[in-house]
This record gives sequence, structure tokens and C-alpha cells, in this order.
Amino acid sequence: MSTSPPEHFVDRLEDRLQRLPLRERKKLRTRRAIQDHALRLFGERGYDETTVEQIAEAAEISPSTFFRYFPTKEDVVVTDEYDPIMAEVIRAQPPEMSPIGAFRATMRDLLPQMFATDMDTVMTRMRLTATVPALRARTFESLREGTHLILKEVMAERTGRPRDDLDIDAFAWAVVGVLMSAMYAWMDDRVRIEQMPDLIDHNLEQLEAGFPF
Repeated sequence: MSTSPPEHFVDRLEDRLQRLPLRERKKLRTRRAIQDHALRLFGERGYDETTVEQIAEAAEISPSTFFRYFPTKEDVVVTDEYDPIMAEVIRAQPPEMSPIGAFRATMRDLLPQMFATDMDTVMTRMRLTATVPALRARTFESLREGTHLILKEVMAERTGRPRDDLDIDAFAWAVVGVLMSAMYAWMDDRVRIEQMPDLIDHNLEQLEAGFPF
């Protein structure tokens, strides 16, 4: 696994951020600052013992401002900016690729770099998800509201089908299932965190092949 991100990955993220209006860039910085303080406090005091008011105080904002950025306390853990980047990379895959092939190539591109550049945050979020039942439930909802919907949108574009096509919906859920399977394998101590990109790639390969046991 690479220990430093390839230049095109860094450029993709930075270009996306720089294209945002100044007001949006400021909002993103504030959101990241809130998350950083929240994850630090969760590590020091525990998730359940940390209140929104304490997070807001550490971030020097009001509780009402916190809720403008994160609808719930759980969202401060499960929210990230990866889904739009994933959509951009899928769209850039060769059109002749199968839907699963395009997603698999995207994950091979992005996952190692996400782990290499953001490992501490990824580990903190996953540990919290593994130990806090409310976060497990919200993580699933986040996958449904984010990854699932983006996959439906992008794959509908690639195939020329409507987003509400049942085959498109089934594909998106199948992929979400692969991601959830890898996450639970880690939470059950069956794989190490650094093995996750390879496990996800293997599971996608099996899905593409029809799981030939």
C-alpha cells in the first residue's frame, strides 16, 4: 500500500475545494474544526459522556451553530467529504467498464490514499462506530443517504437508465452491502484496518464474478 497520495488524488481534492465559493470554503473549514474537536473530546471523555455543548465550547461556536453543520451528534462522526470525490472518480472511468468494474477501479484508486492520508481520523471514527450502537445505526443511514444515492445517480448516468430503475437500486444496495461486510469484518476483529482496501476489492471481485464458491 502506498504511504503517500499520488499527485492526481491530492489535486482532485484540492481542486474541488478551491472551486467552492469563499463562503463554502469557510463553512467546510468550520465543519472540519468541529469534527476535530468532537473526535478529540470523544477520545478523552467518551462518546456518551461528551455533550454537544462541550463540543461547541471547544470549537468556540454556539450549540445552535453546531446543529447547522450536523443535524445530530452522531453525524459529527459519520459525515465526511468522500462521497462527492468518489462520484467524480467513477464518472472518469472508461465508459466501456462494467458498473462494478468502474466502482472497483475507483475504490482501488481512492481507498489506499484515504487510509494513507487520513488514517488517524478513519481509525477514530471506526472505533467509535464499533463501540457505540447509535453510531452503527447512523452509519447505515449515512450509507443509504450518501453512498447509495450517489451510486444510483452515477450509475444511472453511465447506463442511461433512470435513477429509480430497480436494477440500478439493487446494484447500489449490493455495493453498500460489500462495504458493510468489510466494515463488520474489521469490527469483529477478522481483518486488520490496513487490510480493508484489499478486502473490499476482493469482495467486489466476487460480486462481479457472481460469487463462484
